[in-house]
Amino acid sequence: MKLGLNLSFAIKRWIGGENMARIISEELGYDRVQFTWDLVDPSWPADTRDRIAGDYAQSFRKAGIAIESSFGGLASYTYNHFLAPTRDLRDLGKLHLRNAIDMTAAMEVKAAGMPLGSYSAADALDRQRREEIYREALEAIVELSRHAKSRGLETLLIEPVPLSTEFPSSAEDALRLMRDLDGATDIPVRLLVDWGHAMFPALFGDDANMDHWQKTCGEFIHSYHIQQTDGLLDRHWNFTRKGIVTPELLAEFWNRHGLTDQTYFLEIIYPFEQPDDEVLSDMKNATRLLRAVQ
Repeated sequence: MKLGLNLSFAIKRWIGGENMARIISEELGYDRVQFTWDLVDPSWPADTRDRIAGDYAQSFRKAGIAIESSFGGLASYTYNHFLAPTRDLRDLGKLHLRNAIDMTAAMEVKAAGMPLGSYSAADALDRQRREEIYREALEAIVELSRHAKSRGLETLLIEPVPLSTEFPSSAEDALRLMRDLDGATDIPVRLLVDWGHAMFPALFGDDANMDHWQKTCGEFIHSYHIQQTDGLLDRHWNFTRKGIVTPELLAEFWNRHGLTDQTYFLEIIYPFEQPDDEVLSDMKNATRLLRAVQ
């Protein structure tokens, strides 16, 4: 398995490039990461934003850590973005990703992404409105792919999410999105699939398994988020806790499907109240469990 680390575990804790690089490399032993926008907000003034983001990028490279992509985090996920009910909000969602593309380019990172967004409660129940907003979202992603290419990016990523009011949520939705964008964008748009999102029986029933996702849209999957979950809620627990995902299952899936180029990014979200030393110890213990089956 090719293991990487989403930096969600570190938000509000280990801030600054040199400090973060030490935690990643010396304490946890990772050499590839996915940078989260919870550390640097794409909407900050560009000069200041890019200087702060650049400090992370430079420190990581100095420590031998590759940043494979940048990705929306908790703060970004709060908003409806491309599927919002008003044009003003959808335009702001478009600006959000454009700003993130610019920040990613300043970091000299080649891929950026986020979930597409969420419909309002009313629009989610209106098939015609959903389709109208979806078509507008496709146009926006095509336009942003043009901008991303001009800034030197090579890939845009979209994450399926476990809510029927969002898109894509199911593997079939994800396949539709990929086919609608395939060949229309200036750079490839691919999927980042979260194991905890995909394995959600309340929404997907018997299809709540990664084999179904791999069979349905595997050709478009660029990378994965891995997390522990109980299948009841989107937990983002670590593998030190019991649940329906195990390191052994991750390794078996990787080997059986002959994966080589994708990365498993460990994406763990801790309560802000949890002490830093407990978080770091838990991350170390979970990493040992994953390395044992790698």
